[in-house]
Amino acid sequence: MSVMASYNLINGRPATVSPDLDLLRTWTDRPLVNPAATIAAIHDALDQGLLTPADIDDTVKQDLALRFHLGEFDPDGGVTADEAANARLAREAAAESMVLLKNTGVLPLRGPTKVAVLGPLADTVHSDRYGGNAPYQVTPRQGIAERVGDVAFSEGVDRIALRQTGTGRYLTGGAGPAGAPIRVFGGAAGTAAQFDVFDWGNGVVTLRSAANGRTVGYNWFGFVNDQAQPNGWFVQQQLKLERRADGNTVIRYAGYEAAYDRALSLRTPYLVVQADGTLNLGAATAQEATPFTREVISSGVDTAVAAATGADAAVVVVGSMPFVNGREDHDRPDRNLAEGQAALVRAVKAANPNTVVVVENSYPTALNWEQANVPALLWTSHGGQETGHALADVLFGDPLHPIGPGPSYTSFRYGTLRTGASTVDQRGTVRVGVDVTNTGARAGDEVVQLYTHQRTSRVEQPVKALRGFQRVRLEPGQTKRVMFTLAGSDLRFWDVTRDRWVVEDATHDLLVGASSADIRATGQLRVRGETIPPRDLRRTTRAEHFDGNRGTTLLDEAKAGGTSVAATAAGQWVRYTDADLGRGPAAFTGRFANAGAATTVQVRLDDPVRGPLLATLAVPPTGDGYAYTTVTAALARIPGRHDVYLVFGGPVRLATFTVS
Repeated sequence: MSVMASYNLINGRPATVSPDLDLLRTWTDRPLVNPAATIAAIHDALDQGLLTPADIDDTVKQDLALRFHLGEFDPDGGVTADEAANARLAREAAAESMVLLKNTGVLPLRGPTKVAVLGPLADTVHSDRYGGNAPYQVTPRQGIAERVGDVAFSEGVDRIALRQTGTGRYLTGGAGPAGAPIRVFGGAAGTAAQFDVFDWGNGVVTLRSAANGRTVGYNWFGFVNDQAQPNGWFVQQQLKLERRADGNTVIRYAGYEAAYDRALSLRTPYLVVQADGTLNLGAATAQEATPFTREVISSGVDTAVAAATGADAAVVVVGSMPFVNGREDHDRPDRNLAEGQAALVRAVKAANPNTVVVVENSYPTALNWEQANVPALLWTSHGGQETGHALADVLFGDPLHPIGPGPSYTSFRYGTLRTGASTVDQRGTVRVGVDVTNTGARAGDEVVQLYTHQRTSRVEQPVKALRGFQRVRLEPGQTKRVMFTLAGSDLRFWDVTRDRWVVEDATHDLLVGASSADIRATGQLRVRGETIPPRDLRRTTRAEHFDGNRGTTLLDEAKAGGTSVAATAAGQWVRYTDADLGRGPAAFTGRFANAGAATTVQVRLDDPVRGPLLATLAVPPTGDGYAYTTVTAALARIPGRHDVYLVFGGPVRLATFTVS
């Protein structure tokens, strides 16, 4: 068994060193990653006769046969597999992954005479870190052009030149496929001095040299226009074009700064022109960087609007660059479209009411303005070599391949929800079924989804929790019964008051539909479970096990393990619901870490502002966020069951507490 952790932070601690990984070790009595143990196990199996050399030979033969079949050992590296069948499969996979998010009648496109294909992802097929090398690429522009002939096209990105301020010299790139070191050179802003600016959000851009169509990146020694796209573990093609107060533009290297020359890139991330005219790292601040005058050769928005104006439909392809926006060792600060991409969508929509926005993204994206204002939205991942063909299939409504969950080009009717039983306990199961009919004129696929909602609970429950889904293919007029099996144990959740799973005694709504926002049939199910008792705060309570909060966050309690509640400002609080205070507690004791100034923590009941104040704890500085001290205060004695609020007077961390 092998496990690979993610690279993001979990409660302030890198996931790669999370103590939660220890949980995985409880799932097996075997070492997780231990080649020596694996070899020993194989020898042991051979000694016992459970495994023979012939078994090993067969396994190796299967592996080698596949590699030979794929042409890995051919002198020309050729592929002997059925290329036509592979293309059909790639096209089908790409199309079936697409989701129609919104359609007010613009789709499917019905043979328009002129289509504008626009956007920074309109004429490219990006690969990801773990993606294979595609044998060919069909871009959205190419796929749509095959349907309608020539298309109006613009990537919607600015083409600029950067002239060194105070000189007549421009940044230039090499014209050959290998590019050349970026350097300043005299003369006019010809093709060699022009760069296309691709905006990936939060100020990060990539520059594609007009001289050879290659992306500019850092190669440990300087900057060269030699990459087909941003790539690599250290994504060194990321830049920021920052505008100084004096109106000049400076360039900041925004690549992964834990690279080979970490110390240099951290100390001097701004770019300067060297004595030989080349560009390199060399300035600690924007004021020390080489200033440039940014000259716009052509406006991306203007060229896109010109292409969209008068077209029967405008298809805008926006989204992410996998190596920039979603790499393993990087957390995105938000889920928005890049600022430049959002502005492009707004401008195109203003120029052409029949705008279709295609979001090509392997990660969640917030589409608030687009959802409210654009008539059609389609989501797709980075779908591989057949992306363009698959996209055209969906946009023109063949579809040879159905659209995923979301609106469809046909319509479906749901019948009455039927259940095999009216009650279930945590050990039982119940069958849930519904008849679905295609009431439209087209064959189509419907993704039928089952949700539940727990009506009453000690804790706040999700409005809808997805419990299952099934894809069903229906011809016009055809009806099929879709069945789900729901287990009582599926309805469990983690009880933070007792650190264990629980199925509560409650009634659950059963909800079946085409999406969480499109429920077509409902029912109910009585679940026989248990009632969670009041909190017992006399036992040591981990602060992270709160029922509600405002403003606080979770951080690492110590380098090695544990999680603490961290307040960052006065007025933030955490709530512990339905605590049994008996005849009235006498004292509160908490373990606090305080890297800043002395602060306070109030203990209140039932309301964080107006509730009875039981005590105010004075928390002294501890000198470090990982240095804890125990603080105790006497409490005003109020008996009964109450919600207990801890209201923080300033930045502080709380690991555990007791009310005694």
